[in-house]
Amino acid sequence: MSVRLAVFDCDGTLSDGQAGVVRAMDIAFAEQGLAAPDHHTVRRIVGLSLPQAMRELAPQADDDAVRDLVESYKSAFRAMREDGSLKEPLYDGIPALLERLHAKGWTLGVATGKSDRGLASTLSANGLAHLFGPLHTADRHPSKPNPAMLQAAMDDCLAAPENTVMIGDTVYDIVMARSLQVRAIGVDWGYHEADELVNAGAEAVATSMAELEELIG
Repeated sequence: MSVRLAVFDCDGTLSDGQAGVVRAMDIAFAEQGLAAPDHHTVRRIVGLSLPQAMRELAPQADDDAVRDLVESYKSAFRAMREDGSLKEPLYDGIPALLERLHAKGWTLGVATGKSDRGLASTLSANGLAHLFGPLHTADRHPSKPNPAMLQAAMDDCLAAPENTVMIGDTVYDIVMARSLQVRAIGVDWGYHEADELVNAGAEAVATSMAELEELIG
């Protein structure tokens, strides 16, 4: 029987980590003597790898400045995780949805702009790690919408494009999926608007967990 693979984005799809992202960005830019980026703009770049996100938020910065921003961000985020102030709650209904998909025989994976450490922490803290197979992050792949991390997830379990679905909240997720001829489903509780997801190639945008489960099939 062919493997059925459902690959999820993390931030904005499984969990809502925007408060931590915004706080860490504020700290990173302050440490580098730069004005904090607009919070709406920060929300828009969630999903990109950190270097790519910093280039979007500080287009005037040279490569050294981008590296410094990335390191300051990582340090701020790590400090929040260690002192317990980092909150990345799962969206309502996510655990039950994942359990049902797993019980139906779906192989579950993640393709995210988070780091390996960040993803492992999120899944472990919420008791989800046992449900997932392939986990791919920006630590080991180019930034979305480059399809490398999704292709790697498919390769890990020998899943064909026609038996794979990508679920995400940003156009980066949708474009990544469509470049590999993979089904792409958007969710409306994340960081990009529903019409943007459809225009990028999403076959549909779920407005509830029940609808998402139905769309996945």
